[in-house]
Amino acid sequence: MPQITVDYSDTLAPAFDRAGFARVLHTRLVEIAAARPEACKTLFRRCEFTAVGLGEEGHAVVHVTVGLLAGRTDETKAKLTEAVLEALREHVRTDLVALHASAEVRDLDPSYRKSETPVRR
Repeated sequence: MPQITVDYSDTLAPAFDRAGFARVLHTRLVEIAAARPEACKTLFRRCEFTAVGLGEEGHAVVHVTVGLLAGRTDETKAKLTEAVLEALREHVRTDLVALHASAEVRDLDPSYRKSETPVRR
């Protein structure tokens, strides 16, 4: 926890600084939602095909989902959502495409569990 998933248009790959975005997002999760840095995990999923409107060219989509353990206020979630959108603006070059960015912060289901296996040397 937090579990972060970033779905983004294939056309954004060269214009999206994913490592920089993850660093900033993880830092903001620590500051805003009291997450532990080592607990932040982000999965990037490059989408081969995305469509906007009736299929206009020159558009790209990014959607970020942040799953947190229950207990954060709606105000905290809204502040975090705005921070996600701000971080996207900082890490996606938009001079080549019209960017459609969205974000959602939600509570993880009570059934959520995780498992970690240490590196064996």
